[in-house]
Amino acid sequence: MGRAGAHPSVVRWASTHPLIYEMNEPVTLNFMKTALLPLFVLSLAMLTQTSHAKIKTEVVEYKSGDATLQGFLAYDDADNKRRPGVLLIHDWMGVSDYAESRAKQLAELGYVAFAADIYGKGVRPKDPKEAGGLAGKYKGDRALYRERLAAGLAQLTDNKLVAPGKVAVIGYCFGGTGALELGRSGAKVKGIVTFHGGLGTPTPTDAKNIQCPVLVLHGEDDPFVKPDEVAAFKKEMEDAKVKYTFIAYPGAVHSFTRPDAGNDNSKGAAYNEAADKKSWAEMKKFFTEIFS
Repeated sequence: MGRAGAHPSVVRWASTHPLIYEMNEPVTLNFMKTALLPLFVLSLAMLTQTSHAKIKTEVVEYKSGDATLQGFLAYDDADNKRRPGVLLIHDWMGVSDYAESRAKQLAELGYVAFAADIYGKGVRPKDPKEAGGLAGKYKGDRALYRERLAAGLAQLTDNKLVAPGKVAVIGYCFGGTGALELGRSGAKVKGIVTFHGGLGTPTPTDAKNIQCPVLVLHGEDDPFVKPDEVAAFKKEMEDAKVKYTFIAYPGAVHSFTRPDAGNDNSKGAAYNEAADKKSWAEMKKFFTEIFS
């Protein structure tokens, strides 16, 4: 299935259509406007500072069994109204600056965002080799992975600012695998979004437990998520009658949302600005639909 009325195996291609705005009309300021201009600039600066100051962040310690975890919370503290929450599952580098920056972006959109910690307090890989070992540990032990995912979800849903029953989960790379695994565990979330995430699972029949729509944002040329894995995922979703949308971005490889991934596609992981912007826009549209 896809979104309403769409066949589940349909791939919607993404493209970029930049808008260029030009202003070539002469501007004339009279004396009064000129005199007030500094005050206007000062007021604008103050408003800008105020809007940025609304986003509050916190490092949050919580538990999963005997393990102490350390996540990152971001939200707009301008008021105390309840709002939807978004659980963010980090990539293989853990709760890094990247995960925190995405949590802040989600908070700027009006959500309570919580970047869950899968690895544990103080466990932050120093390089890809160490990251690969840590990610492999949890991908190889899905029960443990699900425990850590559930702990992060509980931490977010218990937040007094989160509207009951209005939580989605997103994940990047390793975290994309986690977001899907949380759904397969039967977690009550409104939607699942993966960005260049792994799609495979040792228990595909668990897809029957997914209770919400799924949005997969994939690099068409990703060498780490091969065509047979994509095909198996689509079959898994269709067999379980899960409503899902699969969007592949031409020319995009793994890690296409990370600017620090460089721009050399031959390495298998590289930033793709068009895919990054398009995928974020798709996520926002998806959230509008599921939270309405």
